[in-house]
Amino acid sequence: MSTATSQRSFLAVLTGNPNCGKTTLFNALTGLRARVGNYAGVTVERKEGALLVSSRDQPVTILDLPGTYSLSPQSLDEQIARDILFQRLPEVAAPDLVLVVIDGSNLQRNLYYATQVIELGYPTFVALNMVDVARANGHEIDDRSLSAALGVPVFPMSASTGEGVKAFADAVKAHAARGTQRVIPREFSELPEDFGREAREIQGELSKLFPHRERLAAAEALLLLSDDQALQAHPDHYPAALQEKVRNARTRLEKSGTDWRSASIEGRYARAAAIEMAVITETGGPEETVSDRIDRVVTHQVWGPLIFVGILLALFVSIFWVAEIPKGWIEWLVGALAGWVSGAMPPGDLNDLLTNGVVAGVGSVVVFLPQICLLFLFISALEDSGYMARAAFLMDRVMSRVGLHGKSFIPMLSSFACAIPGIMATRTIETVQDRLVTILVAPLMSCSARLPVYTVLIAACIGGGAFVKGLTLTGMYLLGIVGALGMAWLFKKTLLKGEPPPLLLELPPYKRPLPSVILRHMWDRSSLFLRRAGTVILGINILLWFLATFPRDEGIGNRFEVERNQRIQAEHPGDTTPEAWAARRAALEGAEGEPGVLLEALRQLDREQAGEELRNSYAGRLGRLVEPVFRPLGFDWKMGIGIVASFAAREVFVSTMSVVYNVGAGDAGDEEGTSGLAERMKTERRADGTAVYTPVTGLTLMVFYVFAMQCVSTVAVVRRETNSWRWPLFQFAYMTALAWVLAFATRWIGIALGGG
Repeated sequence: MSTATSQRSFLAVLTGNPNCGKTTLFNALTGLRARVGNYAGVTVERKEGALLVSSRDQPVTILDLPGTYSLSPQSLDEQIARDILFQRLPEVAAPDLVLVVIDGSNLQRNLYYATQVIELGYPTFVALNMVDVARANGHEIDDRSLSAALGVPVFPMSASTGEGVKAFADAVKAHAARGTQRVIPREFSELPEDFGREAREIQGELSKLFPHRERLAAAEALLLLSDDQALQAHPDHYPAALQEKVRNARTRLEKSGTDWRSASIEGRYARAAAIEMAVITETGGPEETVSDRIDRVVTHQVWGPLIFVGILLALFVSIFWVAEIPKGWIEWLVGALAGWVSGAMPPGDLNDLLTNGVVAGVGSVVVFLPQICLLFLFISALEDSGYMARAAFLMDRVMSRVGLHGKSFIPMLSSFACAIPGIMATRTIETVQDRLVTILVAPLMSCSARLPVYTVLIAACIGGGAFVKGLTLTGMYLLGIVGALGMAWLFKKTLLKGEPPPLLLELPPYKRPLPSVILRHMWDRSSLFLRRAGTVILGINILLWFLATFPRDEGIGNRFEVERNQRIQAEHPGDTTPEAWAARRAALEGAEGEPGVLLEALRQLDREQAGEELRNSYAGRLGRLVEPVFRPLGFDWKMGIGIVASFAAREVFVSTMSVVYNVGAGDAGDEEGTSGLAERMKTERRADGTAVYTPVTGLTLMVFYVFAMQCVSTVAVVRRETNSWRWPLFQFAYMTALAWVLAFATRWIGIALGGG
């Protein structure tokens, strides 16, 4: 083997079972500084980072592989891990070192995959993680005996507390400095004689076909012979002659009475069990662990669901309560910035664009950053603590009743943050039908982009304190869950029939969430929200400002200017010149206390003028064009502008309405930010004097946003995941139709119950 050189970074791949603490160790080794992308041609996330080393050390790149239980993949995630270890991805170099993470509290099951990896012949380090949990459970592991049994270095540690992590990182750095050494692969599976003979013959053929991967031939031969999916997954990778040789070997084994599917699995588990017995000393720990005691309550048939709903309710109430103070600070900053920009530039279109189009538009979305941060903080804490697996367990009974696999719950729950990672998380679902159904319903879960829409509509339309507002918000999230489950049931009964496999889910032990990991995760997700506000939403707001400002009709301005001047002259006959009228208006605006009758009349004329100018603008024409579609739902043409614009991204609705009502406000006394927008929406009136934004209208709009597919990015990801335009177009059509029908039902039920 060649020695690692300084020409490229030393590559160490990190692999292990799901829930073994691999991600926690990756974060500890890389200092939470990871580059995230996708592997070529697939949507599986590629995460890598540099090992924290000094400039004098050999640079080391840590590549975090998706969690997998074996080298016989059941999902796309596991397939990527297998292909990297077998050097089948051209864009990923051969690993210089493999770091296998195993859960010390569940040793035998983790040893199955660890021994498979060690057999590949790479230089390998084993990170014996969660030794503190194993110790608390009464299992003392002799790491030296384990190292001797596996034939590779073993490093006991607890990645969550940092115990042993530095020693492990130092060993990786020392190995990188020495360079890779040739390793003689070891065999751990106790195989029947005839099975071993057939495997060796296939190994010889593989060595001839792929001489650059000769050391992998023994392990690959074992997989080809025992995994009936191995040839089907890569039919073009293996010549027809080799495929025929594998099939003939299987036939001979069947005739001799050897089960080629289970022989290697049983042999490997027997070896893993023997190693476990040899290295573990029972110290008489507690018969019932802390996790067991907690699970007795949180997974209880009655208390479990109630606790789950209570956690969600606490989250949504806190969004209105805890986030209000920092939200107020951001609103003040947005208002101050808008005032500074307005005062620093002469009046004109550029001033109006920057003040109303850019600062007010983007600022109306940015003010929701505290609430977005709080949402991601809760989700990250639940994931890191181990509760998310319990939530999936609790929901399996409900999911199975609608025909979905329990594993579908994790992607759906991830969609509360954003549907895109939720859809990508469906790669762990084995069956094609269940994966497609989950993709189709995941966007019905209320993502963080809907949160600004819900918040401003609740503030404008729903009375009561934080509890009532939080209860309304909880209702919207629960409505999305019920809608997703209902549509999943319908799809499983019609388009995508099939019985889901039984749920096999590991419940990891509870652990204390690491603040650094949670905060980093919260910031990473929230920064995506900010980047979106600074790019997509900014661009849309500039376009909307143009559409809402042009074309100008000078006749409208002149007519309202004459009427304003007549009002001033009627109250103050001495003011006979335009300059005097302007001075009188300025004096009225600058006076302290409540505005008088004249000032209120002038402001009303300002609003009427702005409303008429908006109605005759390009945006107004677009709103009136789509108004017949939304009129049965009680939405006017201004709401129509917001709905159409938000098909690009849901949160654009808030900034759109900010642009629309800032253009139509003309009131220097209006507050900046979302509170001002909500107040402005409260004062909006129809021609007959009735309020536009009533509780029924607010609920109808929110129901529409619960079900409508308004995210171009999600459509693109569904296209990439399904490799077809058929499913994203179908998804867009059914969600839009469902949103319209259910919003229509909401409005008329509300009216029937006495709502306005």
